Amino acid sequence: MTDKHFDVVVIGSGPGGYIAGLRAAAQGARTMVVERHHLGGTCLNYGCIPSKALLSSAELLHTLQHAGDWGLTIEGAIGCDWQRVTGHKDRIIRQLRGGIANLFKGRRVLSLAGEGSFEAPGRVVVTPEDGAPQVVTGDKVLVATGSVPSRIPGWPDDPERVCTSDEAVHWTSLPPRLLIVGGGVIGCEFACMMQAFGVQVTVVEMLSSLIPTMDIELGQALGKIFKKRGIACHLETKIDGLEIDGEGRVQAQLSSGESAVFDRVLVATGRSPNTRGLQLERARIETTRRGFIPVNDLLETNVGGHYAIGDVNGRCLLAHAASAHGVAAVENALGANKPFTSPIPSAVYTFPEVGAVGLTEAEAREQGLPIALGRFPIGHLGKAMAARHPEGFVKTIRHRETGQLLGVHMLGAHATECIAAATALLHMKASMHDVAETVWAHPTISESIKESAEDALNLGLHLPPRKILRGAVGTA
Repeated sequence: MTDKHFDVVVIGSGPGGYIAGLRAAAQGARTMVVERHHLGGTCLNYGCIPSKALLSSAELLHTLQHAGDWGLTIEGAIGCDWQRVTGHKDRIIRQLRGGIANLFKGRRVLSLAGEGSFEAPGRVVVTPEDGAPQVVTGDKVLVATGSVPSRIPGWPDDPERVCTSDEAVHWTSLPPRLLIVGGGVIGCEFACMMQAFGVQVTVVEMLSSLIPTMDIELGQALGKIFKKRGIACHLETKIDGLEIDGEGRVQAQLSSGESAVFDRVLVATGRSPNTRGLQLERARIETTRRGFIPVNDLLETNVGGHYAIGDVNGRCLLAHAASAHGVAAVENALGANKPFTSPIPSAVYTFPEVGAVGLTEAEAREQGLPIALGRFPIGHLGKAMAARHPEGFVKTIRHRETGQLLGVHMLGAHATECIAAATALLHMKASMHDVAETVWAHPTISESIKESAEDALNLGLHLPPRKILRGAVGTA
């Protein structure tokens, strides 16, 4: 490589970094993407893609185990060939890695394998596993190094027994008994998955509901579903002690006073910014106490021409947020000067699924907003009844004075697909009347969003009429 100077240098090739590289090249910029491991980052190799490949098998197995509910008869035992399940996952990962490489080739995005670190502003040292370090320079630099699973200090560091999601998506065998520490998105997805595969699952969550960063009603409803399936959930509980005994079993002491034995532990207590080794101080890039890189609404750090996108900036630790950041940061780096304000949806791939976008009820009330709520049980839908997917509900939130749609929260079949429509409406700053007046296809699960919007306006026809108290606060 004779010319090592680029218009744009991107450190990291996850869903933020590789998209940033492609967008920069599409804009005519000479672009270099630095990656220390595999193309695709955590999402492709240890997160979104492998976990969803496993969940697809788990959900189908769960459905087949209840085939009688559909009037179907399956002869013989229904089982799981774990090696074939994981083989599918591995093939998809390899295919998508190759897909990114081909996209880079097609756009003439150059990539360099090695650990990236700053030598100075605009100067990045790339240290490969083998070979001499190289220096690349860029007019603009994007940090897209993502995050890593948090680990608990003082707990056993045996990755065969006390694991994070990085290890869990590549397990070569299933544990008979699994303790999941943390009832957030990752913890709940693995609980749903592993229970379907025949694992005895226990979830311990220190807060009062599952998926505690989302609307509380979603976590409460999901907890009831888990209980019916035999997933033990200990809420408002901590792990006071964890040790591996002489037989390789994990002994756990709960703050409730209970103790239990497990074959493996999955630590799902959150993620930390992957900034160690970047030498950010050499570029004079500031970080928070927790190590995240703060950015302004242009996604630019305190150092001009240097941007941080995705998990590493701490704004929203989701793959699709990183991709959106990547596009916005590159366009701003190349002169757009456009603040990033798009709403980011959340998706939880339990079964049934969870989808959400916008303010939760608690957030809206904390802001002192006058709100009206709409709710609609998915089990009231003809499609849900016909397809035997009655679980869940949609909750919508509107500003009572302006009429603006503030949030949509959904638990039910295909919720991660349905939430896209709500995200588009929120992005366009639609009113709740806009949502209610839109024609939604019937019979679908998505029409529950319209029904919930009508309920928020006291216009619903598929629910009993509300009793309105004249002068009451909070009515529609």
